[in-house]
Amino acid sequence: MNSGDSSWVLRSPNGGLTASIRLTPEGRLKYKIRRNNTVILEESDMGLTADGVDLGGKLLVEAVHQRTVLETYETRGGHTNAVNHGQEAILMLRHGSSEWKYGLHARAYDDGFAFRYELHVEGSILIQEEASSWSLPPGSLVWLFERNNAWKLKSYAGEWIRVDADELITISSQGPVQGTPLVVELPDQGGYAAIVEAALYGYSGMRLEAVGNRSVKVHFTEAERGFTVKGPFTTPWRVTIVSSDLNGLVNSDLITSLNPPPSEKLFQDTSYIRPGRSVWRWWSLGTGTPEQEREMIEFADRLGFEYTTIDEGWEAWENPWEELQKLTAYAGSKDIGVFVWKRSGEINDPQDDWRAMREFFDKARYAGAAGLKIDFIDNESKAAIDFQIAALEKAAERRLMINFHGISKPTGESRTYPNEISREGIRGLELNKMKEGPIPAWHNAALPFTRFLAGHGDYTPLGFSNRGETTYAHQLATMVVFTSPLQVVAENPAYLLEEESVRAGLDVLKAIPSVWEETRVLEPSVIGELAVFARRRGGIWFLGILNGKPEEVVLERLSLSFLEDKTRYEVTEITDRRERPGLERTVREVVPPSALTTIRLEPNGGYVAMFTSVAEGHIMKDRS
Repeated sequence: MNSGDSSWVLRSPNGGLTASIRLTPEGRLKYKIRRNNTVILEESDMGLTADGVDLGGKLLVEAVHQRTVLETYETRGGHTNAVNHGQEAILMLRHGSSEWKYGLHARAYDDGFAFRYELHVEGSILIQEEASSWSLPPGSLVWLFERNNAWKLKSYAGEWIRVDADELITISSQGPVQGTPLVVELPDQGGYAAIVEAALYGYSGMRLEAVGNRSVKVHFTEAERGFTVKGPFTTPWRVTIVSSDLNGLVNSDLITSLNPPPSEKLFQDTSYIRPGRSVWRWWSLGTGTPEQEREMIEFADRLGFEYTTIDEGWEAWENPWEELQKLTAYAGSKDIGVFVWKRSGEINDPQDDWRAMREFFDKARYAGAAGLKIDFIDNESKAAIDFQIAALEKAAERRLMINFHGISKPTGESRTYPNEISREGIRGLELNKMKEGPIPAWHNAALPFTRFLAGHGDYTPLGFSNRGETTYAHQLATMVVFTSPLQVVAENPAYLLEEESVRAGLDVLKAIPSVWEETRVLEPSVIGELAVFARRRGGIWFLGILNGKPEEVVLERLSLSFLEDKTRYEVTEITDRRERPGLERTVREVVPPSALTTIRLEPNGGYVAMFTSVAEGHIMKDRS
């Protein structure tokens, strides 16, 4: 880190990204980000207001500490291993002549920049505002999710749209506050940036308020009321992910790297945390009787899926806990786990160490549930965040997985609490059942480069029977492109197994895993228009393509650079039938570096291919 009298430059490990931190003559903190001499962010504010004191001004720097961060860890979703490598500086700050002292932690990574505040004060602290902001360069285009009702910032289930950065303050009928991530297409071939937060614990979730001049600043659910934390306290990280291309953006591990590793005590045994696919009756038929949910277990077995999810309504059964115990025992005999639904408001009481939550979790564990689907949290206030972390901790103590619904975005907490197997916070396929639906194809083609940058998302993919304007192959491709370690399949499994129009894709569907060892975003991917993903599990590669355009797209000579050269592969291709709606299947051999010639995508269509080396054979032993 190079320093002057009142400025410091923090360089990433490869030197390509630099973050300049400056203390103005008025004692205000500001920062700026460049990559290879291109401005990523113009000078932007830092600081926060606590207990009525503006800790963004009248500052003095008392000391600067530096260190290198370097660790490797296992991750889950798009790939299996991550490297946390950054250069960190800690500025020890004092506010004027007062006793307020805090540290600014800043880290420069090859793929981004992050900072947070460490408050060195004992006792209760009222957080009222953050000055933390991002000022985008002229010509920036911003992707955000929009929903024209009060649910926009409750469930984060908006459609992804692109606007000019100058429009941020006026674009939404719901006001100038947006959820994260915001994804930026930078001008002049500057690549991409994403504004996110990481390590959200004991604090209110970060939204972003447009304040004009292409700038956004941190905004909280509690607004001017503020919220109380107990000091000493460290805030979440304010993060800017930076990449020259979509592949780097999608494969960034910055958010999880900024989260602490899991507690060795709480997660001494993680054998119960098992990714997989789940059948789910609610989307197509509604929650069933115990007998009907038993049939879902049989369908899961026939599909080779690892789970079934029993949704809202099961607690109204006669003797629900006894029936649940029978179902989990039957499912267990087939090595299938059971997730059960619970409304958050019925267990959201911190009294007596969350007694209502503990009692419900105890019953669920005794009944044999593998995990819980906790729904209708519907905000990201500090109280809501505290509830989520309590649920993850109490569940971990009982070896239960959690799938959150009706919730805001992830912030990498699945590294610290790996029993969070997925969460919603996404405009998913359930909207096809509602008046606001159906989901447009361009939204699906935007999701891999927008919402999924924040982490896993339970979109509940695959709805052949209620697919809106999309095609059958488009629906199948979402299973490859969308990332969720618990992939809850929306479609009625009887339709998957018995419907003639989709039978051609059944074997490939059964083989698609829910977690991957490697992900590559291929050209010609474009946010909101075309998502082309190659993903590997073991020796088998899958290619998933989503066409977000209402017109035919023809890809000529798509590169197979992800495959081993001079190796013979059998490729099974699943495409849309042209003569009538449905799927068709073709099988052929390819030998890289040859390319796939002429992939024809229907309007709003899709494509899926499975590549198996001839030497590997055709059996995928690890289905998950």
